[in-house]
Amino acid sequence: MQNRDILVSGGGIAGATLAYWLGRYGFRPTVVERAPAPRTGGHGIDIRGTARQVIERMGLVAQVQNARIRNRGMAWINEKGKPVARMNLDVFGPSGGPVAEWALLRTDLARILYDAIRDDVEYVFDDAITQVRQDEDGVTVTFASGEQRRFDLLVGADGVHSAVRGLTFGPDDRCVRDLNSFISLYSVDWDTDLGGSQLMYTLPGRAGRPGRTAALRPLAEPGRAMAGFFFRDPGLEFDRRDTIAQKHVVARHFGDAGWEVPGLLAKMWDASDFYFDRVEQVHLDTWSTRRTVLVGDAAYCASPMSGIGTSLALVGAYILAGELFRADGDHRTAHAAYESAMRGFTDRAQEFARTSGDNGLLPDSPRQMWLRNQSVRALPYLPRRIAGRGLEPVAHTVVLDDYANPAHR
Repeated sequence: MQNRDILVSGGGIAGATLAYWLGRYGFRPTVVERAPAPRTGGHGIDIRGTARQVIERMGLVAQVQNARIRNRGMAWINEKGKPVARMNLDVFGPSGGPVAEWALLRTDLARILYDAIRDDVEYVFDDAITQVRQDEDGVTVTFASGEQRRFDLLVGADGVHSAVRGLTFGPDDRCVRDLNSFISLYSVDWDTDLGGSQLMYTLPGRAGRPGRTAALRPLAEPGRAMAGFFFRDPGLEFDRRDTIAQKHVVARHFGDAGWEVPGLLAKMWDASDFYFDRVEQVHLDTWSTRRTVLVGDAAYCASPMSGIGTSLALVGAYILAGELFRADGDHRTAHAAYESAMRGFTDRAQEFARTSGDNGLLPDSPRQMWLRNQSVRALPYLPRRIAGRGLEPVAHTVVLDDYANPAHR
């Protein structure tokens, strides 16, 4: 087998899944992770459709089920906390709608994946790639620590603002598209029973001010919940390293809100797992260049509000590893087959993210919010094939090959 030594930049969902399957297929993966240790905290993610088969083939279903957030649905509430519309999980089909049955914290899934490979895969923590030099025979990488190493192939699995992509494909402005909204998440102590439902409190747009939504989602750990804030702010620029300034942005947008928002904002200042980002997508004509290839959000982020990003990462990593195995390490053949297998899934997921979410979370007017509530109330009375016509078919776009089976090679 050629091209056995593979460097994976990023130890998150896509990177760890890729390293798992590369190891299974006889490659020698090394994972470099900027964080000094496996990350803690993190927001909720969903595993849908074909991505569940990836988890099943890894033998990790029991671990995922044990870490699940036991959500039963979503309730849209008014300022007094009274429900005005509800949606339950069973309305949408196996993959779920806005709230999925297989939901857990991102870092819980990352921990499960890390535990599955930690004894077999070399991890380099607290370091990052600063230079890449590709030639016909391999890739020479320089790390922030000053060390240089040689690998056969390089994989960028390092997120929307991928350092590997920047070094090999060019700057973000060539491929990252702004979807004109922001998201902020952090966990809080919360003793009030949420009834197993994610609570959504919307302030519709008025007099030129965009609509906003504050949310509270129960977590698997008793007495803990995830606070969420979704809003628009045209023209906002922010420093990704300045968490305090980001918290001030959230406080400015929701300082006048009712319900439980004042208490949630008060807890925000001490939140150690605070997350804030612009809602963006990544669009590239190709995900590979010479001996470098991208996977997960670095290649095809759909948006952190889409509910499908984790599934894209799991399926993409599985297919990339499988195609490298099928091609006996021939990266040109494998990269082309990987893109061919994943492009349809990616296109459908990104289209769904662009067209489905904003009117529900960020309604432009009270009338638009009223129409949303009426639509939610109608869901239980619709056939599942209609109610679940959004994420359900998107999540099942890809049919997975069994690469380990000689009949499928």
